[in-house]
Amino acid sequence: MTDLGLPLDGITVLDFSQFLAGPVAALRLADLGARVIKIERPGTGDLGRRLAFAGRMAGDDSMSFHAMNRNKESVTADLKNPDDLAFVRDLVREADVVIQNFRPGVMERIGLDHASAAELNPTLVYGSVSGYGDHGPLKDRPGQDLLAQAVSGIPWLNGSADDPPVPIGLAIADHLASCHLAQGITALLVRRFRDGRGGLVQTSLLESLLDLQFELLTTRLNDPTVTVRRKGPRSAHAFLSAPYGIYPTSDGWLAIAMNPVPTIGRLLDIPELVEMTDPATWWERQQEIEDLLSKRLAARTRDEWLAVLDPADVWCAPVLTQEELLGHEGFRAIAMTQELNRDGLHLTTTRSPIRLDGRRLLSDRPAPRLGEHNHALRERGKGVTA
Repeated sequence: MTDLGLPLDGITVLDFSQFLAGPVAALRLADLGARVIKIERPGTGDLGRRLAFAGRMAGDDSMSFHAMNRNKESVTADLKNPDDLAFVRDLVREADVVIQNFRPGVMERIGLDHASAAELNPTLVYGSVSGYGDHGPLKDRPGQDLLAQAVSGIPWLNGSADDPPVPIGLAIADHLASCHLAQGITALLVRRFRDGRGGLVQTSLLESLLDLQFELLTTRLNDPTVTVRRKGPRSAHAFLSAPYGIYPTSDGWLAIAMNPVPTIGRLLDIPELVEMTDPATWWERQQEIEDLLSKRLAARTRDEWLAVLDPADVWCAPVLTQEELLGHEGFRAIAMTQELNRDGLHLTTTRSPIRLDGRRLLSDRPAPRLGEHNHALRERGKGVTA
């Protein structure tokens, strides 16, 4: 794909952000062809270099840092040092995009906020991601994924009625925010190519999680009687009727989505379900339906039931363990991995999930060492054109 050119070839991004939402937004732009230069603190760099997912390191950096910061360059600068700040301001003058995820007010204090950066470079596209926006009583709270999930109410959507709040076990707010930030930046780049204007893109972890709930919030805002009432232990959604859920089989678990209950009853030989022809009963007798399905499905293996349900075009799927996923032909077919090498260290990581013109976006360029590109960018005095 590189030989054919990528959509963002020639675009330079300065990435001031740390750990996840900002760096992953920058990664998405890098995979589309942009040159991304991380601006990091001398000595420590991005906090993500040490904040290790599952405690796993790869050389001097965490495995998660490698995953988020491949395909980038790194230069160190102390933004409280006048000489370093002057150097960074020169980079801003030449860049196309700036990304930052500091708490509100930090970039203003060092003179690299959007208004200040736009004076240096009027065509600059400036991307900012925060925890809870720039105004209101939450703006100064720590912008961390679990905390944003907590404020958003999402933990009350997972689990059953007997469970405490159950958060999503991945950094979903950060990842969603990274997508929104990269999308907004790309849109403003299109506008800039059209009329020469720069601009400001803003999003937050909370806004991203609220957008994720657009169905629920739209319904609730227009009908105040709608409230979250989680169902039994097999239900996978507080707002969908049976049989929507995850059920045990004799050797694993099976997910069943939206399907007519009588159809499921006929295929699984459950006469009580065959008789439930009124969709209202799928809500009213949800617990009963789930109990009947659980008892029946537990009698045979997951694959035996799939052999019954799949030919009938029932919406269902095996609930794979991580080991099963990685060994599955479907995982191999989608070719979602790529290889990185840095200083003799070999790593397998994920690729961009985007395919352009039928081609996967692959890059074997590893995450940079801290300050790896200082000489090219600073000592030679060539700025971002180096």
